[in-house]
Amino acid sequence: MAESTLRSGTAEIPTPGLWSRLVHDRNWLGFWFMMPAAAILILFLTYPLGLGIWLSMTDASIGNPGKFIGLLNFYDKECYGPGDCELYGLFGDTVFWQSVWQTIFYTTFASVVKFAVGLYLALLLNNHMPFKAILRALILLPFIVPTVLSAIAFWWIYDAQFSIISWGLTKLGLIDVYIDFLGDPWNARWSLIFANIWRGVPFVAITLLAGLQTVPASLYEAATLDGANRWQMFRHVTFPVLTPIIAVVMTFSVLFTFTDFQLIWAITRGGPANATHLMATLSYQRAILGGNMGEGAAISTAMIPFLLAAIMVSWFGLQRRKWQQGETDD
Repeated sequence: MAESTLRSGTAEIPTPGLWSRLVHDRNWLGFWFMMPAAAILILFLTYPLGLGIWLSMTDASIGNPGKFIGLLNFYDKECYGPGDCELYGLFGDTVFWQSVWQTIFYTTFASVVKFAVGLYLALLLNNHMPFKAILRALILLPFIVPTVLSAIAFWWIYDAQFSIISWGLTKLGLIDVYIDFLGDPWNARWSLIFANIWRGVPFVAITLLAGLQTVPASLYEAATLDGANRWQMFRHVTFPVLTPIIAVVMTFSVLFTFTDFQLIWAITRGGPANATHLMATLSYQRAILGGNMGEGAAISTAMIPFLLAAIMVSWFGLQRRKWQQGETDD
């Protein structure tokens, strides 16, 4: 590409062409470095997402590509007379709405507890204590163990006949019969939430601990000179500085919990009587086991608004500089 020139007095100063600016301009450097990662994301994330949305608007099944039916997988209504109408699709599916409620409950309760316990462990491990490095490694173990192995271990712990928990409580004289952990709907829900908390706490704790390492010691020294106690230092020094990291780690925690599949499927497979189905497990059951690819894809697509809401809360929070500094918007 020929380079254009600018006339300055009697001398002509060459100006770089478009291609030269793209290659040598430092402002474009980050763009070129991001291109390989962007290509991978488009190939492995954007394409499957688009395909899933397309399948949700078809009547595809296993072995049948199906045809376009619009939003009928989500909403359809048939009326037999005045005031006598019946809903079809996901909007009229009671099992789907039950899975939505269970997903929100599961995600909310587990995420709050994981944050509280993880923050406590991070603050504890941030202090000077013996064998701190070993304790950090031990806390990380539940997170690095494969999910299926953890699920199998919990499946045995919750077994109706061989549960170590029921056996121990029986020997202590606290119960007379073994607890039906996975046969009762609420027992099964709480059992799965506990298993998810056990796996997720290390991720929150280690990430927040890394954030605590970046808090300048001079801030604590200044707070001590001002007469602040431990709670005041946490409230006005630690928490405000840690807030951006909390936003990021809790966003990932919510996303991981909301889309949890392996733990649920390996322990209960959505039972008893659909009491522990999350949207992810119900989508798998309808699409793969039931053969209805369109309906299963529709359930997966219905998860997108919830996931976008969680991401937007973190995104807009991180854009508010005063919020990051622990100040108000006044």
